[in-house]
Amino acid sequence: MTWGLIDFAALSAADLDGWRRVRESNRSLDSPFFHPAFAGAVHSVFGNVMVAVDRDRQVWFPLQVRRRVARPVLTPGADFQGPIAPVGVRVDPLELVRETGLGALRFKFLYEGGEGFDPWIEERKPSPLIDTTGGLEGYLARVGKQGRHKMKRVANKAARELDDVHLVWNSNDADLLDELIDIKRAQYESTGAYDFFARAQNRELVHRLAETRVNGFEGVLSAVYANETLLAAHFGLRDGDVLHWWFPVFSRDCSQVSPGWILLRELIAAAPVHGVSRIDLGVGDEDYKLRSMTDSVVVCDGEVTATALRKQLRLVRRSAVGQVKSSSLWPGLRSTKNRAIRLVHEGAGPRGG
Repeated sequence: MTWGLIDFAALSAADLDGWRRVRESNRSLDSPFFHPAFAGAVHSVFGNVMVAVDRDRQVWFPLQVRRRVARPVLTPGADFQGPIAPVGVRVDPLELVRETGLGALRFKFLYEGGEGFDPWIEERKPSPLIDTTGGLEGYLARVGKQGRHKMKRVANKAARELDDVHLVWNSNDADLLDELIDIKRAQYESTGAYDFFARAQNRELVHRLAETRVNGFEGVLSAVYANETLLAAHFGLRDGDVLHWWFPVFSRDCSQVSPGWILLRELIAAAPVHGVSRIDLGVGDEDYKLRSMTDSVVVCDGEVTATALRKQLRLVRRSAVGQVKSSSLWPGLRSTKNRAIRLVHEGAGPRGG
């Protein structure tokens, strides 16, 4: 293949049609993160999405490039990544890197099956999912024992302690989305996790995605209430019959009734009515993901480097980071790092003088 890098805005209507046709023919690419509308939304906010395209216009790989290092679009926010390629077409990522003048291509959630990437994969991780075929009844018949019992306990407790539990499948309430973002940021702060929403552009992006409706792709803002009280909410992405679980939050005031589980249960029950047969939960070892999942797919972490020296430096750095993460100092260091990132994104970082 011969590769080039072009601005997303320079893609022709024929390019976008080809991109969509390849996705439709390759079930591995059915995640909403592979839809051109997702890359387009990111480009409309950040203005820096480039697309690696082969000469024959049969493969597209949306990227963001900084200092000659490319990352799949919206890394680390996007939970699935990879080239948009037909089944059986082998993509040589080293060829892509060298022919486009890149120094490296880093990936975090590359879908397994991206042919040609195997030599560059450093870690494989399961990404849980929920098969919602048959709604709640079908789900309870296939989920594991722990998940089935948890769902039943949650339903019984809600019936005893709550009135008028109801789901709003997709709200267009911008204030609700702002409330979700505020709750999520408080959660990030309390846990020391990386604050995705510290960056104003990411907040703008989520609002833009919430308003997007293109060829089956859309943002979905869901909420579950008891009477007028918000129990939990979630913003995710949908394409066709796949809903991606992205930013869930719940009211801490209602934590005794497991509001997050109530929301997930209501979404599973309503999924067939809305044409959804799968909910992708994304990588993570959170207890609720492991208990509620019915299956998983594999995603991969690694880096394609233009030179052997750069690859060796990457492996040395990764080994050092791994040792730090396994030490007792890591939780404090991670919290400090994420708070520093948050301050920089909010424009409140240290100033010289």
